[in-house]
Amino acid sequence: MTRAFVFPGQGAQVIGMGKALAEAYPAARAVFDEVDAALGEKLSALIWEGSQEELTLTRNAQPALMATSISALRALEAEGIEVGSAAFVAGHSLGEYSALCAAGALSLADTARLLRLRGQAMQEAVPVGVGAMAALLGLDFEAATAVAAEAAMGEVCQAANDNDPAQVVVSGHKDAVERALEIAKSKGAKRAILLPVSAPFHCELMAPAAAAMAEALSHVHIDEPKVPLVANVTAHDVTDPATIRSLLVEQVTGSVRWRESVAFMASKGVTEFWEIGAGKALCGMIRRIAKEGECRAVGTPEDVAAAKG
Repeated sequence: MTRAFVFPGQGAQVIGMGKALAEAYPAARAVFDEVDAALGEKLSALIWEGSQEELTLTRNAQPALMATSISALRALEAEGIEVGSAAFVAGHSLGEYSALCAAGALSLADTARLLRLRGQAMQEAVPVGVGAMAALLGLDFEAATAVAAEAAMGEVCQAANDNDPAQVVVSGHKDAVERALEIAKSKGAKRAILLPVSAPFHCELMAPAAAAMAEALSHVHIDEPKVPLVANVTAHDVTDPATIRSLLVEQVTGSVRWRESVAFMASKGVTEFWEIGAGKALCGMIRRIAKEGECRAVGTPEDVAAAKG
């Protein structure tokens, strides 16, 4: 079976994630130690013993989720399952950085520092309360894009995440997003709900964060990944470091084309998706996109043992 390794984004964070992996595998523990050192603080203590509220802050959640994903990958490698056994890597939003680290394009320390900066820059780009995001369930991307356009009324309202055939997230000014909720319901959405996020990600309002990431990425070395990355903003494979650099900047304000990314991998023969890290959110989306494919979550020692078997 042809497999792809996929990496989760914000929302999957939970206190205690990765702890059992770190206790079971020295290579997994070393990931958390290296991330702590790169950030100059004990992020691992927050992940394992802190408050959910503090972990959920964007500046913490982004490097924490990446560290958990890479620790799970190191556990798989300790059992003889290498990233090179996958045909592609891909990640949802911040998960794209985890994917690039997994594939050897970014060092672990650089990835941790970039995600801390990315989280801070995205948080600071828009004052709290000015922006919002909402999930529109039961509408496809085309319908959701039309809803966002109608709701904008001179403000920003964009389709931010095309997650699966019946789940699209819109992002922008709070008033516009709230208008989108009502319009979506009138257009037949099964549900339309505001999301508990601290900023309106993946829309034009994130332009200051994109500028900050362009500056930061200009100083970071990117190698050619061992496995092609399927990029969020193009839903196609990429290996050229210069292109990856520009796509990571574009990703801050661009849509996460997850549905198309999974469909692309399936069209290239991928039949098995492994969600590496915390939670199982991507598996839920993947099952609605690539109905013939299989998806397994790998986030605990038990998951690693099952994958090895």
